[in-house]
Order: sequence, then C-alpha cells, then structure tokens
Amino acid sequence: MSIEVYVTSTAAYLPQEPVGNDDMEKVLGMVGGKPSKARRMVLRSNGIRQRHYAMDRAGNATMTNAQLAARAVGGLGAVGRVDCLAAATSRPDQLMPAHGVMVHGELGWPHLEVVSLAGICVSGIAAFKYAWLSVKAGDAQRSVAVASELASAALHARNFDAEYEYNEQELQGRPELAFEKDFLRWMLSDGAGAVMLENAPRDTLSLRVDWIELSSAAHELPTCMYSGAEKNDDGSLSGWQQFSSRDWATRSVFAVKQDVRLLNEHVVRSTLTEPLRALIDKRGLRQRRIDWFLPHMSSNYFARPIELSLQELGLDIPRERWFSNLCEKGNTGSASPFIMLDELFRSGRLQRGDTLLMFAPESGRFSSGFVFMEAV
Repeated sequence: MSIEVYVTSTAAYLPQEPVGNDDMEKVLGMVGGKPSKARRMVLRSNGIRQRHYAMDRAGNATMTNAQLAARAVGGLGAVGRVDCLAAATSRPDQLMPAHGVMVHGELGWPHLEVVSLAGICVSGIAAFKYAWLSVKAGDAQRSVAVASELASAALHARNFDAEYEYNEQELQGRPELAFEKDFLRWMLSDGAGAVMLENAPRDTLSLRVDWIELSSAAHELPTCMYSGAEKNDDGSLSGWQQFSSRDWATRSVFAVKQDVRLLNEHVVRSTLTEPLRALIDKRGLRQRRIDWFLPHMSSNYFARPIELSLQELGLDIPRERWFSNLCEKGNTGSASPFIMLDELFRSGRLQRGDTLLMFAPESGRFSSGFVFMEAV
C-alpha cells in the first residue's frame, strides 16, 4: 500500500528588523564609497520593498547560515523524534563539512540521517523531495526539510573593494562594479524556512503532498547565475581553483553573478512553460482545480510573463489565486518557497480540499521544481 505523506507543520525565520529600500546601502555599504548606479533601477523592476539581513548596521554578521536554518527548524515546535533532516542552501558557511551536518550540530538532535542539497533556488525543493521520499519509502516516519540563505555576507561592499581598487589602477579610472555583480546586491536577502513531513496528518490542518517534480534544462542552455567561477567567452566556466588567491579578490571570483540577458530570454520558457507542459499530461493538471499558485519569483518583473505562460498552457489561474510575499520578505533564494508556504499555511485562508501548486525556478543553469499539495 502506498504511503501518503503530509506537511504537518511549517516555519520561517527572518533575521533582524526589515530593511527598506532607502536603507540598503547603509547595511551593505557602498563599493568604493560611491552609491550604486544600478540600485534604483533594479528596485523599480523587482518590486521588493523590504527584506532582512543577518547583519547589523556596522556590517557585522549576527548569525551563521547554519544558525539561520536551525532557528527555522526550531519554529516547527516540539517535533519529537525526527528520522531524516534534509538541508539546502546555495551558499553554505564553509566548503567542508557539508551544510546539513552543521545544521544538525546547531540543533543538537540525536543520531539521524542528514543530507545536504546543493544548487541555488531549486535546492530547497530538492530537500523537500528528499524528505518527502524518505517518508514515502517507509524509511522515516518523520522528516524535516529546511532551506536557508545568508546572501548578505557575500553582498557587502567590502567584498568588492579589492576589485574596485584594482580596476581603478589598471583600467584608467573605470572602477564601476560590473552590472552582473551589482544587480544581485539589490535582489537577494537572508532567511530560512522549514517543513515537517509525516506519514499521517494531524488533527489540525495538514497538507497531503501528492507529487514533487524537478526538471533541468542544462542540456540546452549555458550557465546563467554562478559564484566561485568566471565565465569564459564560449560560455563555459573556470572554477575558483583555477585562479590565484590574488585573482579571487581582484576579480571578485566568489561574488554572485548573473547574465541578465540570458535570464530574460530563457527563464520562463525553460523553467515553467516546457516542464509544466509535460506535467499537465503526466499529472492530469487540467482535470484538477488549482486553488493556490505559489510562484517563487526573484522579481515582480516576471509576474506577467509567468501569467502569460500559464494562459498559453491552458492553466489560466487568476492572479487572486496567486500567493507571494516577495515584496515584504524579499528574495531569499532556496528558502523563498518555504517562507511563502509558511505564511499561507498560518494565514487561516486555507480550507480543506484546497489544492496548492508551488513553482520554484532557478537560473543557475535553468532548473525548476514543482510541488502539488492538498489541504486535509
């Protein structure tokens, strides 16, 4: 007999007080002591009004990524015995050990299975799927999936000072930070979210997880978003180990970079339209009403293209049935779907029988994740 799996509890953690648009550079600093030329343009497009940073106004980190994740898991309440912990992030605190065991260390739980999921935004859905499958396979009665991001540590101006000074000296007064790097300083922020997955629902609201699907378009598209590497003229990447320690600083090798042109041309088609078209037939989506659509959007700029894609596919989900908290919670990468789900789960708006379709794309090399749930 197939084992049903349920989300029985959700949690989110957002550090410090929210930071408004006019205060961002007070926290992240100004590269070369000069205001960013890109900031206002990027903020007009992405629609984010406030976000959170695990950083004080002096630019000092107040928490590690592992601590962020542990705080989110702590928000699940008295969890009892957990058999599996799946932890995701795009930027762990260190290269080794793996992020998951660092989260486990913060939690102090007894022996259990721990896995670490890497990637960018879709790593959170991959953790969700691993935890779901562990219960569905009968290996675990209770699993936790958590995703967390500490973007601010890499976005602070001090990380770009060496590149700024080098360019000013070597490039005859052209010290501007490249748009592909500066763009993301005004897009990303910190936060964590978690879900508890069990083999039976609770007396209160639970969400039966019917299916989770992941898809990659890396076979047809080059890298779009990356860190710890430089992109070559042919589209390939040279990883950080191929550079000297001096290059790491003067070229900001570890900065998060994105090819915005490539993103705009391909992200909706490759992460939503094409994989969802296949899922419509595989999962019979046209025969099921979708009461809530939870899209992880890096920017409100993509809301209209997503809407048009859904209409093209015959899934015309009215905007009043969309749920997003991007404007108030910011773009927290792999944690964003969890933070969205937690707010909706706790809102009192879900009714028994409501169905939810969660969508999380990432532009690393154009991947996506879909989760379908029903409130019970």
